[in-house]
Amino acid sequence: MTRLYLYGIFPTPGPQNLQLEGLDKQPVQTQIVDDFTFLYSEAQQDRYLASRRNLLGHEKVLEQAMEVGYRTLLPLQFGLVIDDWATVTQQLTAPYSQGLEKLFAKLDGQREVGVKVFWEADRELQMLLAENEPLREKRDSMEGRTLGMDEVVAIGQAIERAMTDRKQAIIHTFQETLNPLAGERVENDTLTEAMIYNAAYLIPWEAEPNFSTQVETLDSHFDGRLKIRYNNFTAPFNFAQLDRLE
Repeated sequence: MTRLYLYGIFPTPGPQNLQLEGLDKQPVQTQIVDDFTFLYSEAQQDRYLASRRNLLGHEKVLEQAMEVGYRTLLPLQFGLVIDDWATVTQQLTAPYSQGLEKLFAKLDGQREVGVKVFWEADRELQMLLAENEPLREKRDSMEGRTLGMDEVVAIGQAIERAMTDRKQAIIHTFQETLNPLAGERVENDTLTEAMIYNAAYLIPWEAEPNFSTQVETLDSHFDGRLKIRYNNFTAPFNFAQLDRLE
């Protein structure tokens, strides 16, 4: 039995004559189900490992469709394999058709961009101590002598609070600059210790150059202290979720 791997959903009629290669080098095809157009390829595996290669392959299919002009889409979660189209009707299009239409309306003319911010904690700590004389003097006064547990805990907590405040000040600067430019935003969990901010923004397509300029301005403002990863072209994974509809 042929199983099908699903990538995303488009308003009908959807993409036409796409020459795309999907997972396992299978040709990407379209199927209309209940007035929704699905992008799929024949699945060669029962279950797809969430490897970097597979994840990028899934995203690449959607991004290539967007690049040739099919910008309004609902990306499906990675690894969705079905046995037949009746399953899609029963579990998705029939019960959630109104929600899907609302998502299409919300995403029409909009694009998702993402900003991830990283810092060097050791460098920031040295900068903090250089700028905060009372904290630096308190730490220096403890060098060369035996410390009680209370003293160790106290200085550790004081430094931790100051570093947290420093981090929040950076985050606030990004929020204050970028949030007004977006219709919606989603703040995701940070993925590493070095990452201090991870946000996705939903903005009009034509507004991206200005958004990009503001990200560059933030980079200049922090004068090389931070590493900023800006993704200006991706399928709207963060804003195509039924459970986030108001």
